[in-house]
Amino acid sequence: MWPVVPTRIAVRTALLLFFWSGAAAAQDLRDEVAQLKKQVAAQQTQIDRLLRMVDAQSKLLAAALPAPAATVPVEPTPKPVLEAVKDSPSTSNSRFSIAPTGFIDFAPVWRSKTVTSGLPTNFAAIPFRDTVDGQRRQVLSSAANTRLGMQVNAAVSGVRLLGVVETDFLGYQPGNVTTTTNSYGLRLRLAFVDLQAGKWELLAGQDWSLITPGRRGIPALGGGLILTQDLDPNIQSGLVWARTPQARVVYHPTEKVALALSVESGGTYAGGSAGAGTITLPRALAPDYFHQVDLGSGALGVPSAHSDWIGKAAFDTRLRGHHLHLEFAGLLNQVAFYNPLTQQKFHTVGGGGSVNAGFEIRKNLTLFTTNFYSDGGGRLIYGEAPALVIQANGAPSLVHSMSTMDGVEFQARPKLKFWAYYGGTYIDKNVVIDPSNGAFAGYGYPGSPDSQNRSIQEVTGGFTRVFWQEPKYGTLQFSGQFSWLVRHPWSVAPGRPASANLNMVYMGLRYILPAAPSAER
Repeated sequence: MWPVVPTRIAVRTALLLFFWSGAAAAQDLRDEVAQLKKQVAAQQTQIDRLLRMVDAQSKLLAAALPAPAATVPVEPTPKPVLEAVKDSPSTSNSRFSIAPTGFIDFAPVWRSKTVTSGLPTNFAAIPFRDTVDGQRRQVLSSAANTRLGMQVNAAVSGVRLLGVVETDFLGYQPGNVTTTTNSYGLRLRLAFVDLQAGKWELLAGQDWSLITPGRRGIPALGGGLILTQDLDPNIQSGLVWARTPQARVVYHPTEKVALALSVESGGTYAGGSAGAGTITLPRALAPDYFHQVDLGSGALGVPSAHSDWIGKAAFDTRLRGHHLHLEFAGLLNQVAFYNPLTQQKFHTVGGGGSVNAGFEIRKNLTLFTTNFYSDGGGRLIYGEAPALVIQANGAPSLVHSMSTMDGVEFQARPKLKFWAYYGGTYIDKNVVIDPSNGAFAGYGYPGSPDSQNRSIQEVTGGFTRVFWQEPKYGTLQFSGQFSWLVRHPWSVAPGRPASANLNMVYMGLRYILPAAPSAER
């Protein structure tokens, strides 16, 4: 048996050790809690300091950048052409944007003969090789094809609006244009407004003629027309086009069909523009009739009693998965004259028609064909053919003319494009007898001037290489074009060449503004 006293002492000692260790543990716990409280307090102080800094910065930003009014929605970045308005979300919203358009252009050109029209080519006036101009090569450079304009896009209450003004510097050329300052004159190309509401569209102003062939639908802008990729400002011989004052109505019954009617400024064209030969008038009528016909130099002083009426139907569909565009156009015009010698008035109605098509035969490879035939519509073949001649009694007689422009365009890579075109124009003769001397008059008669052409043809090939393209800053590209032209007059004097031909090489370095369509002519 264990002794009683030592046992009690052992028990008491054990209890004292137990309580002492517990007290020590409790003290340690209290110390740890106190340390944690100090750390939490320090962290809270740091958080409070950060919150005060954020609040101060927010107040500074609020003072520097005032918030937009809550009732005005933030507009997205304006898109070029019609993109800013064509997807208007509802008729209750309105959208408006103004965008600069155009490009800065530098174009050197080399010609095997001298063509006196400058950078644009007068196809109907190619010099013969037995002339001074026919023996002199021509090299010139110009920035006059630089194009500047503005587009206004808006959508208000379900009506979409497009306003366009476009200019270039191929207008009046002073006699010293190549001597010092190269002061090319500014000229108006386009100035129109186009409104579209539902299936109806109304256009008024100066725009590309409705007779100009299109790539898709019936577009208001040149980028949707078959204006080729040529660098020549006069485009391609054989292509039917004009930029005329007009009022146009377009109806879109479906997305694939468009119908249009246009009333356009007419003219009594008798040759003389674009180097084309003028008609020969009967001698007795010349003093009174030359100011009644447009010889390419009479401006607005020539009487024009009637407007041109043009209608068009365009169809777009897909054939074996590729886009097909087909269109038919018709022209109705009228000319009038007064013979003071007999006090008689004359008028006659002319017209014409065209069939045009574009087909994507495979991805990025498209074929085009445009075909035009007319009685009195030669003015629209870039002025290469007169519309009429004057008979012995003073009555007008229309001149038949026809043309075609066919081509292929291939987008080889996203930044490389190739193209090739053929254009041809045929002008029929219309011979009259001058009663005062029994001589021939009219157009294409035996012994007529060699400027009265029977046919004009042009073959063209070229490429465009895009070096740099950024939607916000524009496009920088380089293009090259080679053309061969030939013209055959109705009559050539014995011993002279039967035809005149010309080789041309165009080059173009062009910076396109961000809002300008890349296909704009």
